[in-house]
Amino acid sequence: EVLTEDPEMAFCSLANREDLNPEEGSIHHCLYHFTRNEKLTENNKLLCDVCTQRHFGPKNIKNEKKYVYTNARKQMLISLAPPILTLHLKRFQQAGFNLRKVNRHVKFPEVIDLAPFCTVKCKNVAEGNTRVLYSLYGVVEHSGTMRSGHYTAYAKVRSMNNHLCDLVLQGQPPQALETESTEGQWFHISDTHVQAVSAARVLSSQAYLLFYERLL
Repeated sequence: EVLTEDPEMAFCSLANREDLNPEEGSIHHCLYHFTRNEKLTENNKLLCDVCTQRHFGPKNIKNEKKYVYTNARKQMLISLAPPILTLHLKRFQQAGFNLRKVNRHVKFPEVIDLAPFCTVKCKNVAEGNTRVLYSLYGVVEHSGTMRSGHYTAYAKVRSMNNHLCDLVLQGQPPQALETESTEGQWFHISDTHVQAVSAARVLSSQAYLLFYERLL
């Protein structure tokens, strides 16, 4: 079933994905592959009601199990940019019957543009905008193994983001970027211990959860 007025626009993103060239092992690389265009063929073919009726007629009884499956394309894109973007990294890998933790560092930026991963008709993006910017304000990190470990967090103390308030309370998409929303002091929190840290330390952490707030 086609849910868009123009089927050709169904696979178009708000910004050109081909200009990304994402670095392997980065959040951009993860998002790029998560939202890639996939071909559904062979055992993954799509059940087509229109093709079934065309081939067997409109009176085809479902319990006769006469269906027509067709090749198709699938792509997952963001249709509504959230006020708060939460990215959950898969930090485990199955090896046979065992699970093991993935300790590989995944690069993530302080400011990320989601436009290449948004549908061209993203609902709460102002008309004419080709950027959907988010600023990092929180990171959760896990140290240890799959059986035991310790969770710590990084949080940024920053000025109020008025655009975010308008988006949450009134549903109004941001019109301009507040540069001050990207500034602030980072802190590392481990149980009751809190320590001021640099942005460089935050960006070098083994992130498990990433929290971004909408800027533009």
